[in-house]
Amino acid sequence: MQLREYYDNDHEHTRLSGVGRLELWRTKEIVARFLPEAPARVLDVGGGPGAYAAWLAELGHHPHVIDPVPVHVAHASALAGVTAEEGDARALTAEDASWDVVLLLGPLYHLQNRIDRIEALREARRVVRPGGVVVAAGISRFASLLDGMRVECFDDPTFVAIVEEDLRSGCHENPTDDVAYFTSAYFHRPEDLRAEVAEADLSVQGTFAVEGIGWLLPDLDARLDDESRRRALLDALRVAEEEPALLGASAHILTVGRRDD
Repeated sequence: MQLREYYDNDHEHTRLSGVGRLELWRTKEIVARFLPEAPARVLDVGGGPGAYAAWLAELGHHPHVIDPVPVHVAHASALAGVTAEEGDARALTAEDASWDVVLLLGPLYHLQNRIDRIEALREARRVVRPGGVVVAAGISRFASLLDGMRVECFDDPTFVAIVEEDLRSGCHENPTDDVAYFTSAYFHRPEDLRAEVAEADLSVQGTFAVEGIGWLLPDLDARLDDESRRRALLDALRVAEEEPALLGASAHILTVGRRDD
């Protein structure tokens, strides 16, 4: 399934609901540690329909979404305190050193060529101020393998072939019309995401498991619906969020880089 077709159908608008709540809450938690005091200027590159931008605006920051999908830009533009425009992560219109924080919580998923990912990271570094941070998200190289076991997809030979290619090259392709098999993407090994951030001349501050192994729990929805169980789960994930041996088991990983000059 092609990227534009997938997102034009507005799947991203609802992705961070259901079990996606764990990704949303954990990403907010990690990003919040690196935010300066409000009001800060936050460039949300590949920000989709604005789930994180809306949160940032509620905190008193000034978020601006850049996204290549018109329906996402329309959603984000309608949010209070959020501005948005169409654009490409590899060619930002922002001026040098003009933002306090740059979020790349989606673009690296869909740039299958390494040179394009480095270009996007270098653009983020260019527009963030000295001392500011870039937060880069990746999908784990093992996400399809683990998700396929979780929802029992391995009786489908097409899915098996997708997983084999994911593991071999990191390049995820969906030759079907089944949106459950996602769209064209790149899946990172944790150490490779760190290396790409470093190659963009950013000082790596940490690599974090977003969902950890929590996304694989069969009763995840029930845990998230119960405040005390949710708190216990988030506490447990936080303890091991930087453990190298477990990073790849998380569906998503974040690497934070700082512009030091």
